[in-house]
Parts: sequence; C-alpha cells; structure tokens
Amino acid sequence: MPGPTVLITGAAKRIGRGIALRLFKEGYSVAIHYGRSLEAARETAAACGGAPLFQANLESVPEIVRMFSEVQSRLGRLDALVNNAARFTRFDPMEITERDWDFIHSVNLKAVFFCCQQGARLMRLSGGGRIVNISSLGGIRPWADHVHYCASKAGVIMLTRALAKALAPEITVNSVAPGVIPFDDIDPSGLAMIQATPARRGGTPDEIAGAVLYFLQAGNFITGQVLAVDGGLSQR
Repeated sequence: MPGPTVLITGAAKRIGRGIALRLFKEGYSVAIHYGRSLEAARETAAACGGAPLFQANLESVPEIVRMFSEVQSRLGRLDALVNNAARFTRFDPMEITERDWDFIHSVNLKAVFFCCQQGARLMRLSGGGRIVNISSLGGIRPWADHVHYCASKAGVIMLTRALAKALAPEITVNSVAPGVIPFDDIDPSGLAMIQATPARRGGTPDEIAGAVLYFLQAGNFITGQVLAVDGGLSQR
C-alpha cells in the first residue's frame, strides 16, 4: 500500500529537497511544490520515484487555493503538509522598505497560514493529518540585520501554536527551527554562527528532515511544539 501523502512546499532545492528525499525513503507518497525552479523540481521528483509536481506562486492566495484543489483532484487525499518554502534577505533595519517587508512576509508567514488552512480542509476529509512548519533559529533568537525575517519566523512559531489548538485533535501542528544549514552561498555571518555553534559544525538537510519525520509520525499528544535543530546554538 502507498504511504501517507505529504505535500512539501519549496521542495525543489536545499532543505526542502532534503525533506522530500528522506520522506520518500521512509515510504511516504511525496508531492513536490515549486515556484520557479522547474528543472530542480523535476530532478527532485525523479529522485522521489517520479513524484507529482505542483506549481504555485505562494505570494498569491488564489494560487495557493488552486494548488490544493489540484492536490485533491490529482492525489485524492492529503495526509501531511510540510511548509518549507521561505525567503531570506539581509538589511539594516533602518533601510527596510515596505516592499522588502512584504517580500519576506508574503511567503514566510502569510503563505504558511493559507497553506495550513487549505491543507487542513483536505486533511479533515480523510479524518485528520499532520502539519509541520519550518521556522528558524531566527524566530527564537534576534538577528540585528534580519529584523523582518526574524519577525516572520517568530510569527510562524506563534501561528503553529495557535493552529495546534484550533485544529486539534484531528490535526497536529508542530514546527522545526533549523540552525545554520550551510550551502554554497553561505556568507561570513553564517560561518561565524557555525563557529559559535556548540556542535562545532553546521547542520544538514537530512537532520532537519529527521525532525520533520518525528513530528509526522508522532501521535496527537505532541502538538504545538517547536524543535530547534541547531547544534545547541539557541542555548548560547
């Protein structure tokens, strides 16, 4: 029998790709959302046994609604949702414009809510499900040059806690907060954070995926929780 159906947003690259690969390996029926990275999404889908692709601009609520309608018509059900898609920029807070603010919050927070809303509607049709929102260490600890980003990820954490109450008991809502997960484009501030990490290294996408898997497999007595996967950096 096929495993539970899980939609992962922003799954074409980076952490989202790592989550998709791990969940496929664990027997989940993975669905891949992407925004503009079609070729990367196709590569991830191929690595996940020919997983179905769903395109949507998450800045647009109508596109989110359309995407979940397509999930229902093509897959028939949704058992789990991983809200991974996010944006990250760096600015002096005195130089942030309204456009800069909206660029981050439209995807990092607004889209997470409406994906949760639409995903929960599908999950209720089949008796319930699991939602995991990817937040960030930046939602737990303040970063001076990422005020708008920190605010968006702190919002994801509070959104997680509030929705855990609103959607209980059929649907659990939890959050994974990654620390520094280095890729080729890591900047000097990221390298400095790795040096300050008690584990003395950056994390890997598969380690984030392991935390996601834990929440997907946990019973409904674990909900509204935030798990920092950060090598101990949040404790400094």
